[in-house]
Amino acid sequence: MPENSCKIAVFISGSGSNLQSIIDHIEQGHINADIACVISNKPNAYGLVRAQKANIPTHINDHKNHTTRESFELELIKTLDVYNIKLIVLAGFMRVLSTTFINKYHGNILNIHPSLLPKYTGLNTHSRVLEAGDTEHGCSVHFVTSDLDEGPLVIQAKVKVNKSDSPDVLAARVLEKEHIIYPLAVKWFCENRLAFKNSKAHLDDSPLEQAVLLTQDLETLLK
Repeated sequence: MPENSCKIAVFISGSGSNLQSIIDHIEQGHINADIACVISNKPNAYGLVRAQKANIPTHINDHKNHTTRESFELELIKTLDVYNIKLIVLAGFMRVLSTTFINKYHGNILNIHPSLLPKYTGLNTHSRVLEAGDTEHGCSVHFVTSDLDEGPLVIQAKVKVNKSDSPDVLAARVLEKEHIIYPLAVKWFCENRLAFKNSKAHLDDSPLEQAVLLTQDLETLLK
């Protein structure tokens, strides 16, 4: 990994498929980054196995071992301080971070959410889309702020909703798009093209008034 590569910490709670996608694109040379560590609040998260297979240092910070969120986050900070982290990537991390933590790493935390934000913040997005009868669904990468799932949008991808879709089938189709747009956002950040300034996401020094929409041309950047 080049000396000037962007050092990333990835926070997970589960299978880590978005983590794997980022690992793969780094290994293929599409992203000039180094995943310095993977931190999980779940000891049995499969994403830890993915990280270990890629020789990435892993850390378990089980929230159940802490009586307060402050204690939990102090341990996160202690771990991050070991590495010279430029970017925190939340990849299926199922804990809400405090305003204090977010402000400490302001502009350096990305999250991915399985909906076309601002629609369907929170959980169970696929079921809610089907119940509402929506014809399209998707996923969004955004900067993290103290307002849950409401930080400035970076990039989105859309999928068609079919009448025959179950929540699981729809989720799988959305996940395929997540595995494209998250590496793209990380790539832009690590190339210093993406930044959080004046309460807005900026790409190539221009404020994004709305999310970049994934196109086939953008997908070729990861091929």
